[in-house]
Formats: sequence, C-alpha cells, structure tokens
Amino acid sequence: MATSPSHSIEKDRVSDSQLEKARDGYDFGGESQLPTPPSLTEEEERRLYRKIDLRLMPILCVMYLMSFLDRGNARLQGLESQLNLVGNQYNIALTMYFIPYCIFECPANLVLKKFRPSIWLPSITVVWGVVMTLMGLVKNYPQLVGVRVCLGIAEAGLFPGVTYYLTLWYPRHALQYRIGLFFGAASLAGAFSGLLAFGISFMSGTQGLLGWSWIFILEGIATVTVGLVAFFVLVDFPVTAKFLTPEERAYVIWKKKYDNSSVGEEEHFSFHHIIQAISDWQIWLHILIYFSIVGPLYGITLFLPFGEFSTAQSQLLTVPPYVFATVVLFCFAHFSDKLRLRSPFIYAALIMCLIGFSINISDVPPGVKYFGTFLCVAGSYAGFPGVVAWLGNNLAGQYKRGVGMALHIGIGNFSGAIASNVYRTRDKPRFIVGHGIELMFVGMGLICVPLAVTIYKRINKKREIEIREGKKTYTPAELRALGDRAPDFRYIL
Repeated sequence: MATSPSHSIEKDRVSDSQLEKARDGYDFGGESQLPTPPSLTEEEERRLYRKIDLRLMPILCVMYLMSFLDRGNARLQGLESQLNLVGNQYNIALTMYFIPYCIFECPANLVLKKFRPSIWLPSITVVWGVVMTLMGLVKNYPQLVGVRVCLGIAEAGLFPGVTYYLTLWYPRHALQYRIGLFFGAASLAGAFSGLLAFGISFMSGTQGLLGWSWIFILEGIATVTVGLVAFFVLVDFPVTAKFLTPEERAYVIWKKKYDNSSVGEEEHFSFHHIIQAISDWQIWLHILIYFSIVGPLYGITLFLPFGEFSTAQSQLLTVPPYVFATVVLFCFAHFSDKLRLRSPFIYAALIMCLIGFSINISDVPPGVKYFGTFLCVAGSYAGFPGVVAWLGNNLAGQYKRGVGMALHIGIGNFSGAIASNVYRTRDKPRFIVGHGIELMFVGMGLICVPLAVTIYKRINKKREIEIREGKKTYTPAELRALGDRAPDFRYIL
C-alpha cells in the first residue's frame, strides 16, 4: 500500500496531515462536495464495503454470467450439422468473435466515464443480448460469422469496463475479492450453462428450431432482461451514490485518494495518459502473464469436456469442474486480499494448469483425464482475477489505469483466439497439439511471474532508499503526474 513520504499515514484513520493535504487545491473524486470523512473502525469499514458489495456486485455478476452462458454448449446441440460447418469453419467463427472483442476494449474503457457506467454497461448488455438472440436464427456459415463479429463488438466493453469501474470504488487490497466475485459468475456460468443446455435440448424441434437455436434465443432474451434491470440498479461513482450517506461517500473517496498515493491520483483525461500506458514496461510483461492464464481458460471453456461422451453426458460432466473452480477461485481471492499478495496465488494456479494439461496430454484412461480437467478449469479460473487485479493495483492515474487495463485485457484476449483454433476435430481424443500449446502458455507464465516480482522488488527497494535520503522533493501536482512512478508508490507483489 502506498505511503506518504514520511511513511506515517495511519492505516484506516483520517489524519490531520491528510486533511491538510486535501486542501492543496486538488478536488479528488468530487470530495469538495462532501463533508469531512469520518474515522471508522475496522468493523465499521467492513460494514460500509459490505453495503457497497450488496448494491454493486449482484447485478455485475449476473451481467457477466449472461455473457458466458452461450459459450461451448451450442456446438453439442447440432449447430455444426445444421449449418453444414466443415473443417475448421467452427473454429474460424469462434476466432472472428475475439478480433473485434480485443480491438474495441480500449476505446470502450475511454468512454466509460464519459457516458457514465450506469448508462454504458447496461446499454452494451442489452445490445449483446439482442445479438445473441439473433444468433439463434442464423441459417448458414457467413451469417454465423457476421453475428459473431457483432457479438464481439457488443461484449468488448463489459469485462475491462467493470474491472476498471471496481478500481474506482475499492482500495487495492480489497480488489481481487471483488473481481473474484464478478469473475466467479463465469465459472458458475460454466456449470449452469451445461445444466441449462441439457434442459433446453428437450426443446429441440419446437417451431422447427434445433436445441442450439433455443440456447441462443432464450439466453439472449434473458440477457436483454438483465440489461434493462441494470439501468435501474447500477450506480455511477462514489460521489453520486445516493444509497450511501454523504459521510460514507466521503470515506470511500478518501480511502481511494490515499490508497496508492500520498496526494491522490490524477483523474482528468489527457492524451499523455495513453502514451504513459503504452510505454509502461509492466503492462507488456503482464500481457504475457495474461496469455498464460487466458489461453488455457478459453481453451478449456470452449472444448470441455475432452474425451468420448454422449451429448447428454458431455453437458452434465461440465458441471463439477466449474463448481470446484468457483470454490478455489473464492479461496484464492480471499487470501490474496488478506495477505495483500497476488503473485503466489497466480503461480499456484499455473502449477494446477501445468499438472492438469500434462495429465490430459498423456495416454491415460478417460476418468484420469476428467480429473485433470478439474485442475485445468480450477487453475485457469482461479488465477484469472489475480492477474487482472495485480496490474490494476500497480497502475496509478485513473485514465492511465483504464487504458492500461484495457490494453492488458484486449491484447491478452488474443490468446483466446489462438485457443479457439488449437483443438482440432482430427486430433481427437488426445488433442496433443491443443494441450501442447496450452502447456506453452502455462510455461510462459511460470517464467514471467517471477520476473515481474523481481523487478517490482528492485523498484520498491530503490524508492525506499530515495525517500530515506530525501535528496529531491516533489509538489503534490508532480506526484500525481508521476502516478505509479512516484517515489511514494509501492508495487504490490
């Protein structure tokens, strides 16, 4: 956690020195409109953030759950046969989703604050729900590709937008658990989508449509409904959150102001913030770490389960690994925030993936491979919130963080495009090429995570020495401009 130059900021109390600094003419988060922030005990602070959780997290989780429900199961309900997909056409259709999805993530984050989260996030949810519904009505391969492109554009703003949005509400040490709650909806979706697809499959033939069409239509209609509800439930920023008292709003803003800086972070847009993000070494290193988790995550999501099973068995066998992954995800998120460490849990997740994919690439019985999928799913899903939270924790300046996280997630998701094409039908049942490429991704992470930790430790130590020697002083404006490069900023490991 960042400290003041004198390293005397009290952990959870509003000090006189901080209030004095707040009067340097910089109005952070609209704090000038609010009363003086109160001093809260640890229990009072927990109750406050629990109140925020109950307002923000349920609708965000349901929105993200809807975006994951359609992935994978429609293939088992006759999509390929009815649309006469041959060769790698199904894989190409999957890939065409990722290209616009990755391209539009960064622009989407830049407009989030301009259009307000309570308008932007529900709007894109309604749009992709409509697109998903239309996907159930496509009649041929070109139409499928076209609708997949539209779906990628519509969904692009959700995940990077919500993760950036959460950084505006929660302090750094509380972020991974909230991203875990949000992303946990994806692992639950993996379980529910198998059950839903199994139930919806009995509608096959109704109105002349096969089961895959009804999966998209019904889940698309449900998504539109969730988006409409979100217009009335979602709130924008702490300063305008009417469900909080003025004192509670002031405390949340104060907590964020001194979360990673002694003077508050920069929150006004400048083109310079884009340049700062693009030129920051840590974003590009974290993209490689993101590859190492997201490649396996998308691969396992789109093609689970591996092996020779009937359609009904395949739908039901997807459920237990995702339930297990959800439990592991929440355990990792809880202890990562409690210990204020990210890298050990990411590394543990990578080890789980390494063991799981090594089992699946081996010539072993289906039951043993099914056990391996538990490790693949749990490792990739449980590690993902930590990967996102780690970079979000270590970027300062609201727009730099927004651009940096969008680049991180946008470019990183191209590994999903790769994963969509590595499990080829002709490689059944062992999928040696697919599993081998996933192991390559995992190996990349096993190298890059310790490298990032080493660099962060070295920089933190150098800044400690700079503060101790006090050879150079900075104005509050200079510290805000420096952001995460300021001498009082400490990288989380």
